[in-house]
Amino acid sequence: QVQLVESGGGLVQPGGSLRLSCAASGSILSINTMRWYRQAPGKERVLVAGISSRDSTNYVDSVKGRFTISRDNAKNTVYLQMNSLKPEDTAVYYCNADIRSTTSLTLYNYWGQGTQVTVSS
Repeated sequence: QVQLVESGGGLVQPGGSLRLSCAASGSILSINTMRWYRQAPGKERVLVAGISSRDSTNYVDSVKGRFTISRDNAKNTVYLQMNSLKPEDTAVYYCNADIRSTTSLTLYNYWGQGTQVTVSS
């Protein structure tokens, strides 16, 4: 089985920073694209940032210049560095990844359980 476990969420004041981590574990053969989504109360889950296996990145316009996605392939981990946080960044942040396991050559999409980020004074 494959699991994604996020960490690093919490309460931060406007203008502050947080770094989210998401570690994939289990019978992993390879990991393709890794992504961060977020879901604010009463709103749909939206894609925040993605990073390909070749480190090509993309961001939603609202976080460009403030958030940076990166990955450590040796650790099967993706990060989201969030700077200049705003109250509207408050949401549950979810890790998502396309993973091929050693037990199946099929590429499956996996989700983490989510981590809360609250930006408030």
